[in-house]
Amino acid sequence: MDYQGLALANEFQIDELFSLHYFEYMNSFYFPGESHPFWEFVCVDKGEVTIGAGDRSFVLTRGQIVFHRPDEFHWVRAGGKAAPNLIVISFSTGSPLMDFFSERILQITEQDRLLLARIISEARLFLEGRLDDPYQKVLIPRKNAPAGSAQIIRTCLEQFLIGLFRRFGNEAGIPSPVQDHQAFVPDKTTTENADDELFSRLTEYLDSRLNGHVTIDGICSDNLISRSRLQKLFHAKCGSGVIEYFSRMKIDAARQLIRNEQMNFTQIAETLGYSSIHYFSRQFRKLTGMSPSEYASSIKARSERSAGL
Repeated sequence: MDYQGLALANEFQIDELFSLHYFEYMNSFYFPGESHPFWEFVCVDKGEVTIGAGDRSFVLTRGQIVFHRPDEFHWVRAGGKAAPNLIVISFSTGSPLMDFFSERILQITEQDRLLLARIISEARLFLEGRLDDPYQKVLIPRKNAPAGSAQIIRTCLEQFLIGLFRRFGNEAGIPSPVQDHQAFVPDKTTTENADDELFSRLTEYLDSRLNGHVTIDGICSDNLISRSRLQKLFHAKCGSGVIEYFSRMKIDAARQLIRNEQMNFTQIAETLGYSSIHYFSRQFRKLTGMSPSEYASSIKARSERSAGL
């Protein structure tokens, strides 16, 4: 028999990428606003932020995302209970299905987070400069970027949009050829699903103990897991041991407390269970490449410049 090719439709196609940022803002941050002739979305990874879109304003919290349609005036203000970490991506597309995202606040899933994480990770390999530079107007590819980086960013972004549309469009009664968002990812084995659930439970356990110390034996005992399985799981999921992962969690929490501007460094060190301000400072520098004061001043300077202060 003769074969016939099947043309694959592009219902969501990203034409151009205009910005791709991961911001960690101080609670004093305020961006007075702009509009541009392409789409943009803001997704909160941590903390909370107030968003303005046209004549509306609303608070976004962790895991929520909002889209700004082309030429819609929008602004951002921190100052909530916790300083925000934001993913901001802007792009052009001719897809009429994008109209669905106007004036909606959506909640992302863990699968969505994995796609966003892949986009951010690939962008660090693909783009010159820093992803936290709010003044970057032109994206410049690295000359030695890995093969296919731009394509990975585009396809992950398209997959992210399709997943949101399938899930929330179905809830809104919009027909979709395939209703199951999980159809866009390979089927997981029972073991992989169990690993995901266990890892999530362990990270919640660690998060609840950020103000103190943990040991491998204590984690194993409290969570009924063997030492070898614990270490194997964390190396598979995040490429590090569980204690190293916990140390990064504590420093991430410290960075957010610094940006909240409610405590001094000594108070932050005590809150997070460090034995001394000196040990806290050493750990902070080890994991971030700067001292707590250098981090605070760099973030504050950026937020004040963005606010026109």
